[in-house]
Amino acid sequence: MYKFLLNLMTIDSTTGSEHRLADYLVKNFKPVGATIKIQRTARKQKNIFFKWGKPKIVFCTHLDTVAPYIPPHQKAGIIHGRGACDAKGQITAMYETCRQLYQEGQKDFGLLLLADEEKKSTGAKTANKLVKHCKYIIIGEPTENKLITAAKGILLAEVTTTGKAAHSGYPEHGESAVENLRLFLNKLAAIKFPKDRQLGKTTYNVSLAKTINPLNVIPDKATCKILFRTTFTSHNHLEKIIKKLAGKKVQLKIINDGSPMSFFTVPGFKTGRVSFGSDAPHLSNLGKRLLYGPGNILNAHTENEQIKISELKKAVIDLKKLYYNLLKLQ
Repeated sequence: MYKFLLNLMTIDSTTGSEHRLADYLVKNFKPVGATIKIQRTARKQKNIFFKWGKPKIVFCTHLDTVAPYIPPHQKAGIIHGRGACDAKGQITAMYETCRQLYQEGQKDFGLLLLADEEKKSTGAKTANKLVKHCKYIIIGEPTENKLITAAKGILLAEVTTTGKAAHSGYPEHGESAVENLRLFLNKLAAIKFPKDRQLGKTTYNVSLAKTINPLNVIPDKATCKILFRTTFTSHNHLEKIIKKLAGKKVQLKIINDGSPMSFFTVPGFKTGRVSFGSDAPHLSNLGKRLLYGPGNILNAHTENEQIKISELKKAVIDLKKLYYNLLKLQ
């Protein structure tokens, strides 16, 4: 099983290039008993849907990874590199689970691999329109082999501030868009979001701040992006709150919006809550949603991304157990 993962990790599938992994899987891995359906998004990205019969229970994770690409290596029972746990490790565990279920005579299940999870979830939004008759979907993310009860949502905002250009030697004749951005961020930092009893604090991260002016020009435009991790108490009010802070020289555009959510669970598993987002909010038409997977989210998106082979093996056992529990509930 770990060799399968290492093969997947040799392919750079950072968001925007995940079609390479999709093409590789379609060409090289044709599971016994499965048909392969390729779904295309409006942006020509590819989802892959492996189907055994008419899937009522679907295992699902994503094809893309964050940048930068990090080649894989194995040491002392641990696989390191980009995608180890987020989410090529998930693909590996789910693929092996499906293989074993088919050998055990099961049918009417599927493996759905989605594009663009790390940015806009366009793959999930496409699948939500195309997949029919699914009753349960198990979404794979690194949860330390725990079944998740609730997860924070996300709100991604693009902020643009304006000013007036001038020679930097005479700043009194201009107005700095960077200063206007700083003032906006100071106002944002002063907000005390209500603490959620289940999901805790609302947090945010500011990134990709930039201007395009030369060093000797007062900038008349500045931009950044802010990714909020929202809770049940903050999500529905957040957009209104931040727009009140904006003013005439600050424009806000919401790029992505995924609600916090509660997940379906079954007895017999360790449980937990997570602060990261996933494709789950965009898969509302695919039945009851579960969130589970091997690996630790604190290793994902870092230069030390890794997964233990023992975690992968446990995931296969757990995923099969989940499947048979859900089968009884149909």
